[in-house]
Formats: sequence, structure tokens, C-alpha cells
Amino acid sequence: MEKFKEKEFFNAIVNFDDSEQAQDYYYEVMDSVTGRKNNDGTDETVRDRVLKAYAVLFCDEFNLEMGQPAGVDEVADTADRLYIGSMGYDPNHWYRMKYHFPVIDFDNYDRFAALVIADMNCGPLHEAAINDGDTLVVGEADPLHMTAEQRMNQKVKPIKI
Repeated sequence: MEKFKEKEFFNAIVNFDDSEQAQDYYYEVMDSVTGRKNNDGTDETVRDRVLKAYAVLFCDEFNLEMGQPAGVDEVADTADRLYIGSMGYDPNHWYRMKYHFPVIDFDNYDRFAALVIADMNCGPLHEAAINDGDTLVVGEADPLHMTAEQRMNQKVKPIKI
């Protein structure tokens, strides 16, 4: 996907709830084929590709087979671990809240995964990584319910572009 089209795709995801045109563009891109085949021989779509990338980057503990896409449970269980730059209560750093995903379920898990991948490729996260050194950080599950000691001792892993 070309850079300017990636930016359009990112904008369509961000504006998904506000614009029917954004929704149409999002579905058009996600349902388009990549020219590759899935393990089962079916044509791979951008949705398949996004969910495979999300699985590789964020779903280590689920022991998915190589090339297996993340499903709704994997995305929902990892969404609360993603932070921009540093961790804390600030919703601007807690990734899913910054982008208004209070619930991750069957209706939006692929959109959340696409948002993360698109942001890493061409969104503000990409710009922040290049200009400010901020990266996407993977922390422990459910940070808002951790004790201060647990937050201090949590394991984190930066994701570099």
C-alpha cells in the first residue's frame, strides 16, 4: 500500500464512527486482496494481513502458529497493554482509550488491530517514533487495576518501526 493511501486508511479508521464515507473506505481496503494466499489456500485480504501482523507483534503469550491471525480474544486481551511512550493513567498514553475503544469485541477487534498497525506505519505514532523517540510499549494486562508496586515492576517491551 502506498504511503498516501496508508494515511487515508489511517484517517478512515480514526473517523470511522463519524463518517459513512470513512466506513466505506475502511471496508473497501480491509476486504481487498493482497495477492498472497492464506495457509488454507484462500486469497489473503488486508484484514488477514493486519491480524497476522498484530498477532506477531502483540500476541506472544497466545502461542499462535506462524501466519495465524489474531482473533477477537487475542486482540481484546492485549489491547489494554498498549501505551504510547510511557505508562500511566493518562488516557492520551493508554492507546485504546486515546482512540475511543472502550470495548473491544467481535464488531471492532479488526478495526482496533488495523488502527495500531496503520498508526505504526504512517500515523501520529510513526511521527512520534521518528521525531520524539516515543514508541508503542507493551505492558502488563489491565494497568488501571494494578497496585503502584505492580506498575513499577511490570515488564515492558518497546515495539520499534
